[in-house]
Amino acid sequence: MTLSDKEWDQRILCSDGNCIGIIGADGRCKTCGLAYDGELPLPVTDSGKTDDAVDELSDDGQPAEEARQTDDDPAIGSETSDDPWENRRLCIDESCIGVVGPDGRCNECGKPYPG
Repeated sequence: MTLSDKEWDQRILCSDGNCIGIIGADGRCKTCGLAYDGELPLPVTDSGKTDDAVDELSDDGQPAEEARQTDDDPAIGSETSDDPWENRRLCIDESCIGVVGPDGRCNECGKPYPG
C-alpha cells in the first residue's frame, strides 16, 4: 500500500540527517529511535494504511493505544525498563547505525565503546 499525497506531505522526518526514518506518535524515530529535536510541528494522525503510517495521539499526547493501557498498568511509565530496545547503547560514531554489543564494540563498524 502507498501513502496518499496528503499523508506523504504530513510525515515528520527524523532529526538525524543520516537516518531515513519518520517520527512516530511517541516522538521518536521509528527507524533509529532518536527523539525528535524540539516540538512536533504537526498534529500526528494514523491513516492505518501502512506500517510506516504515523501513529494516532490521544488528548494527552501519548499514542492512543498506550494512553488506554497506562491507566491499567502501573509499570508503564516507570523509570526502569527491561526492554532491550530502551537499554541499548548506540555507536559513538554519529554517522554509524550500529549498536554496541556484549563485547563492547559496535556491531557495524567495530569501534569500541568508551566506558
